Amino acid sequence: MNIVLIGYRGTGKTTIARELGKKLLRNVLSTDEIIEKRLKKTIPEIVKEKGWGFFRRSEQKVVKELSKADACIIDCGGGVILRKENIKNLKKNGEIFLLTSSPEKIRQRIMGSKKRPALKKGGSTAEEIEEALKERKKAYESSADFVVDSNGAIKDAVDEIMDILKNKNIR
Repeated sequence: MNIVLIGYRGTGKTTIARELGKKLLRNVLSTDEIIEKRLKKTIPEIVKEKGWGFFRRSEQKVVKELSKADACIIDCGGGVILRKENIKNLKKNGEIFLLTSSPEKIRQRIMGSKKRPALKKGGSTAEEIEEALKERKKAYESSADFVVDSNGAIKDAVDEIMDILKNKNIR
């Protein structure tokens, strides 16, 4: 059974996935990192050159492959929930944990990051975050098996996930 982390950009998915990997002695697989390695470009370069549609199709292929893995931690890009097929594949052999943080905390975490391309042209980062969270709220929540607040210390979110895994006897 895989542990799958979803949530908006800046909610701590990558950092939490790495910590869980250390604690549980599991491989950590990142959809974004796999796409970047395969295409030999960063996500901003991919999006700029080929567009979001191309990126989402690439993401869907990677998710389908990763859904066949077992006993891994899968760190998904923030928009993985935009295609229902992705969630269907991830649920085949995974428990999905939605990480949530406040818009302000997300903004603090992603400010200045060159790894996160704008979702839309124009508008402030704060406006983009608010709009995207509102648009994606139902999809995130309906995709999740568990919701974990990652607004505070990363350690607290990792401990909460570990407690859920233990209490639900998820291996």
